[in-house]
Amino acid sequence: NEIAPRVEAVQHQEPGVAVELLRKSAELGLTSILIPEKYGGMELDFTSTMIVAEQFGRDGSYSAWHGAQTGIGTLPVLLFGTEEQKRRYLPKLASCEMIAAYCLSEPQAGSDALAARTTAKLSADRTHYVLNGQKMWITNGGAADLYTIFANVDGKLTAFLVERAFEGVRQGAEEKKMGIKGSSTCAIYLDNVRVPVENLLGEEGRGHVIAFNILNIGRLKLGSYALGGAKSVLA
Repeated sequence: NEIAPRVEAVQHQEPGVAVELLRKSAELGLTSILIPEKYGGMELDFTSTMIVAEQFGRDGSYSAWHGAQTGIGTLPVLLFGTEEQKRRYLPKLASCEMIAAYCLSEPQAGSDALAARTTAKLSADRTHYVLNGQKMWITNGGAADLYTIFANVDGKLTAFLVERAFEGVRQGAEEKKMGIKGSSTCAIYLDNVRVPVENLLGEEGRGHVIAFNILNIGRLKLGSYALGGAKSVLA
């Protein structure tokens, strides 16, 4: 009822339409299937997640928005966040008050994610990290309020929760893609971004554990999205 009549608007990236649809789906709990009830979620099982993914697979552009929000956008906090990080971010991710994105790829680090050159240096007073670098092909990047960003601390991949509001965070232009044209895909630039130590995700130097576990779940869900798209085309 909500998405099908507005697919063309999503495909043409009419401002605000995709985010509006995300927030309407959040009202039904469709963006918070795996999030515990105490953080505003539905607290259902993974099978439920796969069923929802199959239904949204009927449109590749909207499914990219929805999948990035509920999967690679939210799961890093859900699975690896501290209690304080979960309290701060999960309710806003569940309601889509905050849109989320996952920033791993770089111009020279696509499939080889560990080749990332973005750096994070701990300040002398140990209160914050300073991030510098560039991320590429970031789904939801144009509208995201919260980024999971992977950067090297002394050469070891580490994950951080970075808000768009932090000074020095800047997005690039939207990519003009051959398909899924309605999804947001852009670069994210980090110029001396000060990230509080409280926003370190997981352990320093253990970012690869977060990166690969989150991607594995995303790849599994892609099967359901592809199935939903195939059923729709055949129908």
